[in-house]
Amino acid sequence: MIVSMTNGTIDFLKKIQNQHSDKQVQLMQGDNSTIAYYEGEEPSIFEESRDYEIVDSTGDVQNNGFVVTNNIPVSEEGRATFEDRFKNRKGNVEGMEGFQAIRILRPKQGKTYVVFTQWRDKESFDNWRNSQSFEQAHKKSGPEHKQKPSFIDGDAYIMHYRMVNPED
Repeated sequence: MIVSMTNGTIDFLKKIQNQHSDKQVQLMQGDNSTIAYYEGEEPSIFEESRDYEIVDSTGDVQNNGFVVTNNIPVSEEGRATFEDRFKNRKGNVEGMEGFQAIRILRPKQGKTYVVFTQWRDKESFDNWRNSQSFEQAHKKSGPEHKQKPSFIDGDAYIMHYRMVNPED
């Protein structure tokens, strides 16, 4: 299964969504960008897109919710280690109140993986960030960790979005 994302104005992306009403195209809006998100078996429906393979997933991406993308550059030789860490994670995030979905996305081009999590709302995400489960999951390589794992190949960055309901 693949994931494709593209950026644009909300009006432009709504047109794409309407043109592909037979596909599950979801829109997410952040402070500085709007993204169309497609997940499926077929190749990307976007002319210009960032394409990913799903390494691991839990839950279904919903039309409503709060999305966090953790964009992590990974060295070529570190890909297997990075992916194994997520495939063998304890699954603490899935048990959190308000959790909806997670996708570990391997880039088809480039080196930046995306850890995509969706929550019922921002408060649910904040509760995860402040939980013992979060601390346990990130004790060796989390945002507060001074020394990054050797497979990290640059600075990671986090983006926040809210899903745009198709009826809006």
